[in-house]
This record gives sequence, structure tokens and C-alpha cells, in this order.
Amino acid sequence: MTRSVARSRLVTVPEGNCGREWASEAVFVPSDPCDGTAAEDDGYAIAYVHNPDRGASDLVILAARDFTGEPVARIRLPGRVPLGLHGSWIPDA
Repeated sequence: MTRSVARSRLVTVPEGNCGREWASEAVFVPSDPCDGTAAEDDGYAIAYVHNPDRGASDLVILAARDFTGEPVARIRLPGRVPLGLHGSWIPDA
């Protein structure tokens, strides 16, 4: 008999800016969309993080295998991206 066990872990946005940064829904981007043998978490989670003091957002890229580690990249954007903005990753055909 095969049994699956679901695991979860709560990860919060770091308390930079006195806990006043808010993150949007993350989008998963696979490391190699053509690799059919890649692990389910082989890729990146990207999300917008709004900083009200700057009045702007950052694009934050996290390694999907390590949400608690430092971001792979944090790109400062010149303006605010609404938190309700949704997106999808669609690789080239």
C-alpha cells in the first residue's frame, strides 16, 4: 500500500519596515519547464511586496525549496503594483 503524507509550514513575510510590508499571491516558475523529471519544488516563487513608506513595490524571488532563506533577488520597482494583480507563468511553446 502506498501512503502520501501532506506537509505544510507557515512562512511569514519578514518584519522589514516594522512589519508593514504586504506580499501578493506568489507565482511558481519552474527552473526548467522542459524537464519532465524535475522535482515539484524545482523552481522559484515570485511575488510583489508592497512597501507603503516608499509607496512602491519590490519583485521578490524566492527559491521554492527554501522559503525561509534569503531571497534569490529583490528588485525595487519605481511604483506600486496593486496586491490584487494576478499572473501565470506560461513557458514558450
